[in-house]
Amino acid sequence: MFTGEYRHTVDDKGRIAVPVKFRAQLDPGSMISGWLDDCLAIHTKAGWDELSTKIAALPFTDEKARLFARFVFSHAVEAEMDKQGRVLLPAYLRDSVGLATEAVLVGSRDHAEIWAPDRWDRYRKALDDPRELASAFSGLGI
Repeated sequence: MFTGEYRHTVDDKGRIAVPVKFRAQLDPGSMISGWLDDCLAIHTKAGWDELSTKIAALPFTDEKARLFARFVFSHAVEAEMDKQGRVLLPAYLRDSVGLATEAVLVGSRDHAEIWAPDRWDRYRKALDDPRELASAFSGLGI
């Protein structure tokens, strides 16, 4: 399970350190992809395979299904960690979510997310209002 919030630098080559708690869950075949809410997602191999299977089961005649598949797969790269536990984020992925020299890595249960700090801070601030949270969560059955 991915949990917590971590702030790391993005080096000149576009590499970012993966938190130690996340590294243990990532195996060969783990992927980084574009994700919802203007961030990137780090998927385990099993999680990526499950997502791929779900997308493959969507009707290809559905325009929204094709759009989602193109979004996820066109913004996907293998999450290959170097010996220092860093992954390379290609420039097009960094640019797509506004990453520059800093990034926030956030646990989200079955995957981790990579956010530009300013975007995460705005999103996070919205989570600080208990009434807004209660309203947003009211229909989830939690």
